[in-house]
Amino acid sequence: MVLERKGAGALLVFTVLFAATACALLAFRQGGFDAGVAGYGLGVCALVILAYTLAGAVFRHIDRITLVLCFFLACVGLVMLARLDMDAALKQLAWLGIGCLVMFLTVVIIKRARNFGWINYLLMGLSFGLLVFAYLFADYVGGAKNWITVGGLRFQPSEASKVFFIIISAYFFSRRRGKIPSALYAVYTAACVGVLVLSNDLGGALLFAGTFLITFFAGTGKKLLTLAGIGVAAGGIVASYYLVPHVKTRVQIWQDPWKYYNDKGYQIVQGLMAIAAGGMLGAGLGLGSPDVIPVNTSDFIFAAICEEFGLIFGIILILLYLVFIIRGMIIARDAGSRFDALLVFGAMCMLTLQSFIIIGGVIKLIPLTGITLPFISSGGSSLIACLCLVGMIEGVAAKNGERDEMKIRQAGGVVL
Repeated sequence: MVLERKGAGALLVFTVLFAATACALLAFRQGGFDAGVAGYGLGVCALVILAYTLAGAVFRHIDRITLVLCFFLACVGLVMLARLDMDAALKQLAWLGIGCLVMFLTVVIIKRARNFGWINYLLMGLSFGLLVFAYLFADYVGGAKNWITVGGLRFQPSEASKVFFIIISAYFFSRRRGKIPSALYAVYTAACVGVLVLSNDLGGALLFAGTFLITFFAGTGKKLLTLAGIGVAAGGIVASYYLVPHVKTRVQIWQDPWKYYNDKGYQIVQGLMAIAAGGMLGAGLGLGSPDVIPVNTSDFIFAAICEEFGLIFGIILILLYLVFIIRGMIIARDAGSRFDALLVFGAMCMLTLQSFIIIGGVIKLIPLTGITLPFISSGGSSLIACLCLVGMIEGVAAKNGERDEMKIRQAGGVVL
């Protein structure tokens, strides 16, 4: 415990120094001194320190390393957004503050909850209803119909749905299920994926389907059924290619983006050229040309980061996302109930799968799906949803710590 706190403290210092140094460079970028950018940098550092301190004081047994990793990734995004669009950066900083409050509230709820019982059925209706509402009334952005505008604010209902989906999945896979509840859950999952496909939200559909299959295998251990599910998913992808024009377009661009450079492939080509231009060490913060990359504050922010910070830094970010898997596995392994274990496992899967789907699309490893890079991309609804998932992980970690502390005290030991 002591070593973990020291390690988290050292990582926090590095995070604050990174944010402060980067914002200082941006403040002096154009030969003068931009007090607004400097003040923004101080705000970023203050928020991170305050959130970490409050979390450690209120929840003694949270996984501090996971929390600081989350803040470091958020700081990378805030720095890059300040480089690209200061208005977007200020909004993102405000959303980070709100997201931290949501995360703390989630920790409190998860600490006190068992498996939510019948509330899961309400969450099923609510999450599916949000997706249907988006399909009927959302605006098309980047080809996907998933944005709702209310009072000048835009949000994605699918972000809330994926949080509910994790809770629902953990509930159904952690208890003995009859045929009717199992069938209801299967229909619910298939319906969610179907609505997302119809909305052209391919990234969301892939997230739901992928998280379901991984969590299903972890929760049941049924290999044949998992393979059958993978086969059904593969069949659905092939069917989508022929039935949904948007899917076919994305696959064609992925196969040869240069052929469509002046039209549909411009995004991917510019992203690839930006990554290549940055090289291993990057052009330097403020010295690249990320402004020419379309959607550089959200879908393609990873390409912008690689151009200015370098490919090595990009690989480090990927490794940090992998750390979420390791930390999540440890917390899930130590969980006191199947529900808690699967809740952590599902949240961890959702975050890491989302990360690799968008990074894979940007580097042309898979067809581009147009989802956000967790904690880094601009977008309030995405950031809040990701922090809510972190809150689930931390809530179970807090439970684990309190249970271990009680065992130590009962054995007459001393808690450090």
